[in-house]
Amino acid sequence: MNVLLIGGGGREHAIAVALSKSPKLTKLYCAPGNGGIAQVATCVPIKATDISEMADFAKREAIDFVVVTPDDPLALGMVDALTEAGISAFGPTKAAAMVESSKAFSKALMAKYNIPTAAYRVFGGDVAEAVAYIHEQGAPIVVKCDGLALGKGVVVAQTVEEAEQAVRAMMEDKQFGDSGSKVVIEACMTGPEVTVLAFTDGKTICPMPAAQDHKRVFDHDQGPNTGGMGAFCPSLNYTPELAKCCMDTIFRPTVDAMGKEGRPFQGVLYFGLMLTPDGPKVIEYNARFGDPETQPLLALLETDLLDIFQAVVEGRLDEMTIQWSEKSACCVVLASGGYPGKYETGKPIFGLDQAPEGAQIHHAGTRWDGDTYQTAGGRVLGVTAVGDTLEQAVEQAYKTVPLIQFEGMHYRRDIGRK
Repeated sequence: MNVLLIGGGGREHAIAVALSKSPKLTKLYCAPGNGGIAQVATCVPIKATDISEMADFAKREAIDFVVVTPDDPLALGMVDALTEAGISAFGPTKAAAMVESSKAFSKALMAKYNIPTAAYRVFGGDVAEAVAYIHEQGAPIVVKCDGLALGKGVVVAQTVEEAEQAVRAMMEDKQFGDSGSKVVIEACMTGPEVTVLAFTDGKTICPMPAAQDHKRVFDHDQGPNTGGMGAFCPSLNYTPELAKCCMDTIFRPTVDAMGKEGRPFQGVLYFGLMLTPDGPKVIEYNARFGDPETQPLLALLETDLLDIFQAVVEGRLDEMTIQWSEKSACCVVLASGGYPGKYETGKPIFGLDQAPEGAQIHHAGTRWDGDTYQTAGGRVLGVTAVGDTLEQAVEQAYKTVPLIQFEGMHYRRDIGRK
């Protein structure tokens, strides 16, 4: 099969590596890809959001199967367009991707179908009304952009003033463009956070091992939210009893609800969960693989990923037995200094060939200038390691990190250590 993977981050590098191992694969393309993905796929300079050009390329190159992973093209309807063009594509339709592209939609879905989540209100346009609500509720309180914001459109405000500032930044200053024209303000939940990604064809649900992401830029969960500074799996907080509870009260009801709403979900459904004193509750949904959770998760996958993707698209996931290693994996993200704010790019990267056996380096924001790899984004690399225990995986990842260097390199030193 000729396969086209859409995207160009660390998540896509991990997926590209997994797909490259499939005996079914003839040729792997990635658009736009990055410096590291070019080691396992032919990179094509097409923007991930350029739907018409992507469909033209797929037809021209006789692509048999397309994997759409980033949130933007899913929200724009790339899977719909490819399917209409007669090309088999993995990922949810535009209508199904609304669970991520509109937080107002996803909260309304949860309220309608009694899926546990935080109490909330949606505000659109009237800043004064949103600010009045914040003062009425008090802090801590959570302010979220309705639309997509690269994982950064969430503020967990510890004071009323901080929450008001977040609302004004989103709605008045348009910090996240149109994504912040509407905001969701919700009660602040407490407890450990866990991420569960699940393959689903709209009927069968196959959860992956539970993972834990680290969103804040600095150690001890300090500083602003990022797209993710590291992740590990499996989560030690996620017991078999919790897994059953989540399947019964969250996973199955969500997939069923999407079907009832005429938006059947096929692809990877991401459940961001809070394990509150009142039981597990949904923080957010994503309509695709998470980044960086994908990197450690796929390091533990033992089943052919292309087989799984095909089973999802063809509605026969119930025929699959997906095998996962019993080991643990940890990913540490190496970021540009200043991320998630302003940062410089074009810094040469050294030591990429130094990774010991058992560690993988996934490229996120890199480019190859013909001589050296250079930084080309906020999150530059992800160092992923596998171990018999979580402690071993964490230790191996952090042994590898110092072997890599670029000017301004920043990383958290507490991934997997909470």
